Amino acid sequence: MEATREIYWNVGHGALIPMYLLAILAVGVMAYGVYTFSSALASVGKPETRTDNLIRRLALMARDALLQLKALKGSGAGLAHAIFFWSFLLLTAGTTLVFIQADFTDPLLGHRFLTGDFYRLFSLALDLAGLAAILAIGGLFIRRYFLRPQGLESSWEDALAYTLLFLALVTGFMVEGLRMAATELDANMALAYWSPVGLIFAKGFHGMGSTGLLTWHKLAWWSHFLICLGFFVAIGYTKLRHIFLIPANYALADMGPVGKLITLDLEDENAQQFGAAAPTDLLWKDLFDTGACVKCKRCQDACPAQITGKPLSPMKLVTDIGAALASGVKTPLFEVVGEDAVWACVTCRACQQVCPAGVEHVRKIIDIRRNLALMEGRFPGDEVSRAMDAIEVNGNPLGYAPAARGDWADGLEIAQGDMDVLYFAGCYASYDRRNMKVARAFVSVLDKLGIKAGILGKREKCCGEPARKMGNEYLYQSMVAENIEAIHASGAGKIVTTCPHCFHTLEKEYRDLGLDAAVEVEHYTTFLAECLDKFKAVADSGAVTYHDSCYMGRYSGVFDQPRALLSAAGARVMEMERSRESSFCCGGGGGRILAEESLGRRINAERASMAGATGARAVVSNCPFCLTMLEDGVKTSGLEDKIRTLDLIELLAERL
Repeated sequence: MEATREIYWNVGHGALIPMYLLAILAVGVMAYGVYTFSSALASVGKPETRTDNLIRRLALMARDALLQLKALKGSGAGLAHAIFFWSFLLLTAGTTLVFIQADFTDPLLGHRFLTGDFYRLFSLALDLAGLAAILAIGGLFIRRYFLRPQGLESSWEDALAYTLLFLALVTGFMVEGLRMAATELDANMALAYWSPVGLIFAKGFHGMGSTGLLTWHKLAWWSHFLICLGFFVAIGYTKLRHIFLIPANYALADMGPVGKLITLDLEDENAQQFGAAAPTDLLWKDLFDTGACVKCKRCQDACPAQITGKPLSPMKLVTDIGAALASGVKTPLFEVVGEDAVWACVTCRACQQVCPAGVEHVRKIIDIRRNLALMEGRFPGDEVSRAMDAIEVNGNPLGYAPAARGDWADGLEIAQGDMDVLYFAGCYASYDRRNMKVARAFVSVLDKLGIKAGILGKREKCCGEPARKMGNEYLYQSMVAENIEAIHASGAGKIVTTCPHCFHTLEKEYRDLGLDAAVEVEHYTTFLAECLDKFKAVADSGAVTYHDSCYMGRYSGVFDQPRALLSAAGARVMEMERSRESSFCCGGGGGRILAEESLGRRINAERASMAGATGARAVVSNCPFCLTMLEDGVKTSGLEDKIRTLDLIELLAERL
């Protein structure tokens, strides 16, 4: 017999008109719900262009959505979701092919393509896809309602989604099984084997008799159809909206330099508000994020503040903003999300790295901080207020005299006038005794490589990054103006830093305020990676573990060059539990280097413990904040006798 089946068997073509009318109505109701919800979010908040590079945006949306790249990052639940998505996509494609043949090619052209070997493979693929979808959704159901990971919130929307999807899949197999029991089990068993899951259902229905099979098939067919319509309607009015909102969020991703903040126009005489005091003070994309969030808590699980007992949950922050917007509450936004939560963020971007919905958490926090700092005059503690005053008066948060800024270089060969690179030392390398050693090691390495380095000395000010991340945009811009003037006056064409925070700020943020685009900015790890052959490795200089700085790693994508330099220095790298893209912050980012850590456990101690667990003799970083925080973490964790803290340049200086 021919390998095919009769479409609309037992239901009849008389069902087409009510079927299409109901389908059009359900899709329309769904579209209305999604449109009104998303447009309500996109129409409020401050304007921002997210439609440039449209072709690239659409390509990224298609790639990330179809391949489920973000969902697959480091999560068993993400794998289950991806399997379910791909299975459902295949089932949707199969249904579309049935629709095309039944309602177009067969009645209009007399052509059927669902026959023969193609039909056999079609049946097998759809059966296996349906089975995979049931197993995937079953696994997700067990995780949510039986394993119950801590912090995973469940609501009636989750229960409705699981119920509708499970019933749609099971009734689909029931329809297939009842049809096969009536048409294939006795007449064409060879074809039935190509629908293995349907065959199991068919054997269960086989003894019902022809009348029972026909009656139950028609009932199951309409039940399946109506459940599918119910699913479509639910998409528009529950968290199932993420089916559309998350791909849209992929297309709306920030295409600028990673982690770059919007520079405020502080001279705008019409501005009544700086920062976000209310949800509508945020950018519209920030509000759109609240609709795309599915409360999967991946951001919460990755957040070092949350892990160490701080009151910050990136997930809750986003949902609280969404709830405040929906309710129209007049309470200041920092009170809605919690002021302690706002200040706890270390801006490490771990939350954004793992978010499967493309939500941008960090910028929301910075905007709330800007309101606190610029409009309320509030900081997380007196020590931060003193650091801000010190930056304003002395050009550094440590309070040392500006004239002494270049004293760390006494006795070194510093280029006067003509230089190959301008070394922007930063505050810690200029004033902190431990980090002065790093600065001196860097300049000595450059000298041995025959590279002439100049410095700004007392003309150099704090890059402004800690102040900016604490919300003090005014102080940041003041520092930027002075530094840009000094950099341009030096005639430097290339700047090299030993601080990832200085590197990020000069390279990505200073351009907005006038730093010449022709001036290159580079961190020393990428700069020296071009000189690997100059370092003489010994057979084995010991095992070390490398700490990926957030601002070199997630912000700048620099992972391999530091490890290559360590290898060139003869070191064996033992990776920590969390490394590379999933690295754990030292606790000093987001301006937290200036603040006391009074809530929960110390983040630096947590990271030091991870380093100690590797058994390495030293933990190596390439950031003054990380070096400072890790040294303190090693001490407070009682690991001083087990592991040293080094900057990568110190290790390289020994091997040149």
